[in-house]
Amino acid sequence: MEINASNVSVTIDGHDVLVDETVSAIPGRTLALVGPSGCGKTTLLNVLALLRRVNAGRVQLGDQDATRWDDRRRRKFWQQHTAFVFQDYGLIDEESVAYNVALSKLPLLPHRANRMPRVEGILERVGLAGRGEDTVSTLSGGEKQRVGLARAMFRSADVIFADEPTASLDRENRRLVTDFLLQEAARGAAVVIATHDETLMALCDLRFELGHSGSRRGPIPPR
Repeated sequence: MEINASNVSVTIDGHDVLVDETVSAIPGRTLALVGPSGCGKTTLLNVLALLRRVNAGRVQLGDQDATRWDDRRRRKFWQQHTAFVFQDYGLIDEESVAYNVALSKLPLLPHRANRMPRVEGILERVGLAGRGEDTVSTLSGGEKQRVGLARAMFRSADVIFADEPTASLDRENRRLVTDFLLQEAARGAAVVIATHDETLMALCDLRFELGHSGSRRGPIPPR
């Protein structure tokens, strides 16, 4: 699924965060949204993910204009086509690891017996074998990020959105996150990453650079 943002502008609290930006997320490619803090990377990622509405411009999913989709159609897009990897993990702390991994495919309980073997297999891939019944609140930060990755793996989504996914992680967890994102693109997903991580952005297929003013200075190929 290709996502195109054309001449999009976003104003938040009277401040122009994005001004006339045009960028595309392409199946099978990794797109790094880069630039200094406050330049609008996360806002642009949220625009592409339909999490943030634009003040001007258009967002298109394939051949469909999604700019003014209502909440029902946006929720359907998130449920059927996307996975998110958040810097703050986006987990439910009081629930189990397995619940959080399979949450994207609710209802979980009626199909628990069928889904648990797949959940356990994915947890093994991220180094959390046998931890499915552990409560998320008992995990370290790196372990929580691994649960977030496992949840994204479980979805096998068409589009992956990752907001600063390697921030504050140790080397092993950064490698795990980076490998996952590259593997998802190799599988055919469109992968959009807002990042300060120079190692990660250098591995991406495309780089879209924003400045403090929100003016466009890309897309450009990775250095």
